Amino acid sequence: MPSRRQLLAAATAWAALPAAPRSQTLPALAKVTPELIAAAVKEGKVTQYTSNDLSLATALAKAFEAKYPGITFQLERSGAERNYQRISQEYASNVRVADVVTSSDLSYLVSWKKSGMIVPYQTEEAAGWGAAAREADGFFTKEIFSLMIPGYNTRLVKEEDAPKAWTDLLDPKWKGKMVKAHPGYSGNIMTGTFALVQVLGWGFYEKLAKQGVMQVQSATDPPYRCAQGERAVMADASENAIFRAIKNGGPLAPIYPVEGSPVVPVGCAIMAAAPHPNAARLLVHFILSPEGQKILVDYGGRSFAPGMALPPGLKATEQVKLLHSDPVDVATQTEAIRKRYAQLFV
Repeated sequence: MPSRRQLLAAATAWAALPAAPRSQTLPALAKVTPELIAAAVKEGKVTQYTSNDLSLATALAKAFEAKYPGITFQLERSGAERNYQRISQEYASNVRVADVVTSSDLSYLVSWKKSGMIVPYQTEEAAGWGAAAREADGFFTKEIFSLMIPGYNTRLVKEEDAPKAWTDLLDPKWKGKMVKAHPGYSGNIMTGTFALVQVLGWGFYEKLAKQGVMQVQSATDPPYRCAQGERAVMADASENAIFRAIKNGGPLAPIYPVEGSPVVPVGCAIMAAAPHPNAARLLVHFILSPEGQKILVDYGGRSFAPGMALPPGLKATEQVKLLHSDPVDVATQTEAIRKRYAQLFV
């Protein structure tokens, strides 16, 4: 198996490749046809690598199998960074497993586009979502988005005492009382860290690192730790993970900081060397269909689809100050962010 150094070298080589030429026109809108379904059933399997929460990813997989009997859904769930490493390792070994990749760090999809590892595919289901939900050349679609926000345990912190701003987390009273996810593992936190650095600078993280923060990996981990009472405050987390924890009875409350909440889109793409290309296309159609979108929203995601209502408990999107990030910019800063963060949060 390739060493980590070899994987990094392979990733560097891909990044050095010339950019894929810009399309003059977007690919034609694809539809679900009886022929596509028949071809997918004949392939008999589809494999998705996803950074979505396991409960959400499992619900989507079961619904797909129920709608398309005869197609086995192989689900591989891990953090965005781990999925990137795994696919890098597989490609370095000339192994092709993934058909569809769903990532909360779009910079990886930007990298795979540049290296020719994903193919453009635009579905009829997402045609009316607007340009904000589509990669410029149609190489991936933002299936959902969430927010990176803080939160707190309502049994340990009174609402009036809870932080209202990101900078409130620097108050000495929260020292040793916070839990935080890691941008080296979570695409959600990587995107959010990039956005916050643009607004607050690295000085914010330098001070936060001195607050005795409990460091965990995934953006889904802080709500669990906080709900268990291990820490009173989440310094950051995925909004949809907080929502699911509350739905399951967790004594939590989200915080929408006055400085703004980083927007974290989740993109899905089809691998160019997908072993089951027709099943891959069918899965993307399902994810972007009203049926698939309802599952994503029911688990706390925010849809780009017009008219898709939010589940009860989420603050209306128009009432939140949103901090957007260009995935191309995030891609250029990923390694620098990961390195600097690791130096601060040791």
